[in-house]
Amino acid sequence: MPFWPNLVEAPGSDPGGSRFESAVRRVDEEAEQRPTKQVIVIRRDLRMRRGKEIAQGAHASMAWLRQRVMPHLTPAGVADQVRFNEAERAWLEGSLRKVTVKVGSEADLLAVYDKALEVGVLVHLITDRGLTEFGGTPTRTCLAVGPDYDDRIDPVTGDLELY
Repeated sequence: MPFWPNLVEAPGSDPGGSRFESAVRRVDEEAEQRPTKQVIVIRRDLRMRRGKEIAQGAHASMAWLRQRVMPHLTPAGVADQVRFNEAERAWLEGSLRKVTVKVGSEADLLAVYDKALEVGVLVHLITDRGLTEFGGTPTRTCLAVGPDYDDRIDPVTGDLELY
């Protein structure tokens, strides 16, 4: 069953389904061969409230999509001509798999950030403004690596402990 079960498409030229179903099948087959994920890295030394950690992780997870969509957003609220690479499409059309890991300091967080940049993997660092925690001091709380293929992300985050 397609990820979007209520979507109706006109029959395509491919035998066995619509153009949409054929595209989903192709993405599913590639995902089986080369899985995708996004890794959220949270600083545990800050002792954030659980809800704050969740909000910060959500900011990190969505940062790449916001960066991709916002430049294409029209005044009417339509995002047109947004391009995603194959790994991002596979992730969006597939499982949206996320893995959360932890680090013990800002230095550790920045080391992950630098490592991702060094190997050319998408990374977004989140700095909280400090309005509800951290006494008004802007604080680097977490980051997201990817989405991308596991084999590109694992060299960056594979040695980190699961949260």
